[in-house]
Amino acid sequence: MATKDTTEEGFSAEERAAMKERAAELRAAKRKAGGKGKDAEAEVLAKIAELEQPDRGIAERLHALILEAAPDLTPKTWYGMPGYAKDGKVLVFFQSSAKFKTRYSTLGFNDSARLDDGDLWPTAYAVADLTPAVEKTVSALIAKAAAAQGGA
Repeated sequence: MATKDTTEEGFSAEERAAMKERAAELRAAKRKAGGKGKDAEAEVLAKIAELEQPDRGIAERLHALILEAAPDLTPKTWYGMPGYAKDGKVLVFFQSSAKFKTRYSTLGFNDSARLDDGDLWPTAYAVADLTPAVEKTVSALIAKAAAAQGGA
């Protein structure tokens, strides 16, 4: 059943916009393969700069933490948000609360992060603030994810 925030297909305007951004990212990646296009990190930093506070501050600090904890990860946009890839596959990503009109921003991990812990484990974390303790946890998660070998 569609609500005023979703279309008949069930996607919100924000979700449809994210899908359009992802399609544009894929087209840009094809152009880059041919030697054209902008620097991927510059694109991520531009997306971060577009965010409203406090999301921008959180995303800026996460960007620095991720590149410090796992310098081999490559920044790239993913569904219009900052993502960080290993061997071309996005391993970790940030979603701002404002973009999807949610209560909090999230730091998410794809299955290739291999953060498995028994039969149940989180794949996304709500980020309300980046305290020193949260930064330490994020750095450890990023390092563990970046060290993961192979796919899921």
